[in-house]
Amino acid sequence: MSEGDNIETKRLAVGPVPVARLLARATRPLAGRVQAATARLALDWPQVVGPALAAVTAPERLSGGKDGRVLTIRAAGPVALELQHLAPQLIERINAHLGPGAVVRLKFIQSAPGFAESQAPAPLPPRRAPDPQAVARIEAALADVPEGPLREAMARLGRAIASR
Repeated sequence: MSEGDNIETKRLAVGPVPVARLLARATRPLAGRVQAATARLALDWPQVVGPALAAVTAPERLSGGKDGRVLTIRAAGPVALELQHLAPQLIERINAHLGPGAVVRLKFIQSAPGFAESQAPAPLPPRRAPDPQAVARIEAALADVPEGPLREAMARLGRAIASR
């Protein structure tokens, strides 16, 4: 056995290497970037598309297609059809956020009507009225602060904390 062909000869002596293992090694760095871009897009989705569209849509996955990267978006109800007409503007916004050429095409999945409600954050519990003694302590603590926006902001903060 010569030194030049020792790696290939050893592999052939052990047996063939599965193609899936070779592909996994070759595509791992690319998959990491795609997953990171998808995660970043999911976190920043309301800033990218706006709060109205973010309430009824969500990015699902970013995958490589024949023509380039395809972003799959889940949309509630008939919004998917409307988004097809907005696709060029959405691609422009998404690429402005992720980088040029990050997304070439959009694919829409229409989901169940309850999708928008299930994505909405749970409502906050109602605030209770602050304790009168706590309000008195807040006012006493702010006695030395001159009148103005700073004092008003500090008083609002104190009342908000006291009402929890």
